[in-house]
Amino acid sequence: MLDETEIHPLFADAPSTTEFKKLRKRIVRQTREAIEQYAMIDRRTDGTVPKWLVCLSGGKDSYTLLAVLYELKWRGLLPVDLIACNLDQGQPGFPATVLPEFLARMGVPHRIEYQDTYSIVMDKVPAGRTFCALCSRLRRGNLYRIAREEGCSAVVLGHHRDDILETFFMNLFHGGRLATMPPKLVNEEGDLFLYRPLAHVAEVDCEKFARAMKYPIIPCDLCGSQDGLQRQQVKQILDGWEKNSPGRRQVMFRSLMNARPSHLLDPKLFDFAGLACGSNQKKIGLF
Repeated sequence: MLDETEIHPLFADAPSTTEFKKLRKRIVRQTREAIEQYAMIDRRTDGTVPKWLVCLSGGKDSYTLLAVLYELKWRGLLPVDLIACNLDQGQPGFPATVLPEFLARMGVPHRIEYQDTYSIVMDKVPAGRTFCALCSRLRRGNLYRIAREEGCSAVVLGHHRDDILETFFMNLFHGGRLATMPPKLVNEEGDLFLYRPLAHVAEVDCEKFARAMKYPIIPCDLCGSQDGLQRQQVKQILDGWEKNSPGRRQVMFRSLMNARPSHLLDPKLFDFAGLACGSNQKKIGLF
């Protein structure tokens, strides 16, 4: 049984307030729910334990991800091995010592990889265009390579509920499709999973958690230096809706888990041609 007096170093300085305990409990519960709902744990029959590459950018979300996964593992609820990974992409002024020192101090197995993708992005992206797409693609390719080298079965990212919701509206407004970041997918090569265990966790909770724990946050100056990004515009829209109607974000997020193909317009998802009047309607689940 878990000795409640023993805690992982990631939680050694956790506040003892009731408010923080509720926050921590909520994040852990929501993360566990997502892991179970989307079957992220590869339960093997050969006795081996899956290994996850936990991607750590130094932002509030990835710190929260790392901490909550270790909490679940500490409690015996996550039977996987974890290795934290930071990809130093060569951004000018990036504090390269912060994460390795933090991870060593916390006793977290880790790998720090340097790849100058910053220069590639700056060279390839035309002036005035956003860096996100190319930067993300280069980062993802390197993380998949590292996961293979470390013997991992999954790459784990810190995208939260609001990231998923914002991506849905970006695709809706700018991409002309209904799509977002799935909590679980298989890469194009078919040899690695990609997981987003914080899929149910609100961004504001990640921010409160990381701030309360006083983790050394590293801002992303590459993306943050650009004004008028589509994601920032969508975030402002959602902020406005949330301000006028508190809880709206969660309602919209729940809709992503409650799709009704028969009430949309995609004939690839629903057999409109096969619709028939009379008793056949009940057979295809319309009523």
